Amino acid sequence: MMVARDIQEIFAQRGAAAYFGEGVSMSEHGLQAAHFARAAGAPPALVIAALLHDIGHLLEAVPDDLDDWVEDAHHEEIGGRWLAARFPPEVSEPVRLHVPAKRFLCATDPAYFSTLSPASVATLALQGGPMTAAEVALFRTERYHPQAVAIRRWDDRGKVVGLVTPTLAEYAAQIEALQIRAAVLS
Repeated sequence: MMVARDIQEIFAQRGAAAYFGEGVSMSEHGLQAAHFARAAGAPPALVIAALLHDIGHLLEAVPDDLDDWVEDAHHEEIGGRWLAARFPPEVSEPVRLHVPAKRFLCATDPAYFSTLSPASVATLALQGGPMTAAEVALFRTERYHPQAVAIRRWDDRGKVVGLVTPTLAEYAAQIEALQIRAAVLS
């Protein structure tokens, strides 16, 4: 249970912090995204990807106040790399692509932008804004782009103050099973 323990330690150290202008903590946000993934019947790897989609924020220090951000933190790349060393691509790749998925949805779904929280609108500007037509076409070639779009939608929903979800410990066996599978595949 080493990876699950490492993840629990990371969340224990930094997960209680406020989730950048939202009414929930970073831990609550990840747990809510996983809750919505599970409720949608997502496969285990995608549930864990939803749970850990923002782990890059917990691995690197960034300003707590969005007003202090002068550039994007690239948390999806940081988290994606960290997860790729421990999990199969079904976990790491949707995480790596979840920020581009926001940009993709802003470019392809006329109603999507209006669903973003003020904090997500602020980070969208730092992340490059809606994709261009060429970026949309390139994003669609990514094998895990549909999964990233699903995570993005659960990410957007995972900001409900007071929502009761399973705890991080309740995902430990699922995390370890996926990590063992990754070790066998490598």
